[in-house]
Amino acid sequence: MQWTDALVPALFAVLAVVELALLDAPGRLAAGVLEVAACGLLVFRRQRPLLVASMAGLLVAAPPWVGPAFEEVATTILIGALVSYSLARWIAGHVGLVGVALTLLALWAGYLFVDDRSHDVTDVVFVLALLAPPYVFGRLVRRLAEHGELLRRQQELVKREAVRAERDRIARDLHDVIAHSVSAMVMQAAAAEDLVRSDPDRAEELLGQVADTGRRALTETGQLLHLIRDTDDELGLAPAPGLASLDELVAEFGDSGLLVDLEVSGLPADLPAGVDVSAYRIAREALTNALRYADDRAVSLQVGVTGAEVRIHSCNRASGRSGEGSGLGLVGLAERVALLGGTLTHGCAADGRFELAAELPLRAGRA
Repeated sequence: MQWTDALVPALFAVLAVVELALLDAPGRLAAGVLEVAACGLLVFRRQRPLLVASMAGLLVAAPPWVGPAFEEVATTILIGALVSYSLARWIAGHVGLVGVALTLLALWAGYLFVDDRSHDVTDVVFVLALLAPPYVFGRLVRRLAEHGELLRRQQELVKREAVRAERDRIARDLHDVIAHSVSAMVMQAAAAEDLVRSDPDRAEELLGQVADTGRRALTETGQLLHLIRDTDDELGLAPAPGLASLDELVAEFGDSGLLVDLEVSGLPADLPAGVDVSAYRIAREALTNALRYADDRAVSLQVGVTGAEVRIHSCNRASGRSGEGSGLGLVGLAERVALLGGTLTHGCAADGRFELAAELPLRAGRA
């Protein structure tokens, strides 16, 4: 039960007490007890809606039996409306109509056996006008809530699929990296084998390089071991792209009409392969977003190494358009960055510019 469930019933209970306190009619104390009891039951309308709302409806129809007539108390109308709404909002299907029918029967019994006035069809119309609109509104709210929950689940499914696709993509990149590393190890070991007698020092150096390459490959494998490669994917033997290919990447987007102000600083020659390819993917996604959404079709991209991490920052003027892309590319990037132990932030700044910033630790790639 949520504490907010008690707010409306508590308000109606206070109104009922105040109204009956100001009403000079016999039996007002008993009527007040009945109305407060009905409000107390409605606090639990989410948990047992059919039971508590039906009982509350019977209590709402009871005041004329103990004192005040229907026309003398107005709070019962509010409580009855909440009863009808609850029977529609918190019950699937039309089972809640059973509770509405019980409330109508109780009201009809009060009119028939307690109220001495003459009655006709207008009284029926009046009672239906009090209970039918809240019931219809409750059904509408329930439908909207169910539709919203369905959309939320679909969006969550789409996000999970995007994360899964990005993991598969990382696995393919990892395959390329490992294939390249193993090829290098084989060639270095073969060269060391040829030199082991003629040049032992050079052979020892080559074997040390083999060990270093193997350690880096094992590190990349350990980071992403839980990822499963798509069995339908074709085997690739070429190394995955990295930050060394940034000029080609900028030229590619330049041919598409995007003006890229690229600034690269402090990049070492031996970046960990997983960090290298992930930084490249982040840069590509940043340029892709700028190509889609930048007002002036221009973007500023900075890539560099600061301390023990690779930093990528892009900035472009945001156009405010949101319908050309799904936004799942950023979801995939967030998954990739998280797997490497880094951070990714993006959003519109106060001046209307869209900024994307990522930090990838080098230590994770060299551990």
